[in-house]
Amino acid sequence: MDWLNQLGNSISSEEIWAEYLLPWGTQIILALVVFIVGRMIANLLVKAVLSMMGKAKVEPILTDFVGTVLGALLLVLVIVISLSQLGLDTTSLITLLGAAGLAVGLALKDSLSHFAAGVMLILFRPFKVGDYVEVDGVAGSVDKITIFSTRLKTPDNRVVTVPNSNVFGNTMVNYSEEATRRLDMVVGISYGSDLLLAKKILMDMLASDERVLKDPEFKVAVSELADSSVNFVVRPWVKASDYWAVKWDLTEAIKLRFDAEGIEIPFPQMDVHINNPD
Repeated sequence: MDWLNQLGNSISSEEIWAEYLLPWGTQIILALVVFIVGRMIANLLVKAVLSMMGKAKVEPILTDFVGTVLGALLLVLVIVISLSQLGLDTTSLITLLGAAGLAVGLALKDSLSHFAAGVMLILFRPFKVGDYVEVDGVAGSVDKITIFSTRLKTPDNRVVTVPNSNVFGNTMVNYSEEATRRLDMVVGISYGSDLLLAKKILMDMLASDERVLKDPEFKVAVSELADSSVNFVVRPWVKASDYWAVKWDLTEAIKLRFDAEGIEIPFPQMDVHINNPD
């Protein structure tokens, strides 16, 4: 304890205040001021970015994600600047953060590709929630779009989650983008049936169905003289919501009407000829 007494006698309280407490206290206070002011500026920047994205009508999910990431990055920047005000060497800290970020990026490269694709989907909006689409070989109604994946609900009520990189990297078919759809049907009749009568029946059936749109005009035409049938293309335009109902109803009605009118719908047949050498 003698050496402590000697040290206390050799250094006066004024020297301790001037050489240690005052400089360190000033640096700590300055670092706190920098941290508080930096946080305020960071919050203002985040709010400004979110406000601009809101005015641009960016999807809320992307807006929230950008706000979270930007806030975290600005917080790290403010902490680094505050530590530098204490006289600490932040170069090694920045290097460590960079190496950690690189390692995390390499470990999560697949997730980052899904994220990038999710951002593109949200920005370009090839489809929205509720649309009936076909992506990556799966067809269904879009149930939810997240940053990393898209969830589809199939007609038989299965829920399929597709990674966004698979969605954006493949062909996307949106059946709900337009209000109307064209129904493409092929109807074949036998060569012995009355072609003009069959065409008139098809035209009358389309004209009498209220769900078939008058504009664009529907089309019925002979498309092919096939091996065992004369084929008509039947192309009515309908509302997208009526597509399947019209297709099913029209298919059944054509068969019943042709049967009633004596028009034969051929089916594949094979003639076998046996040569008897006797």
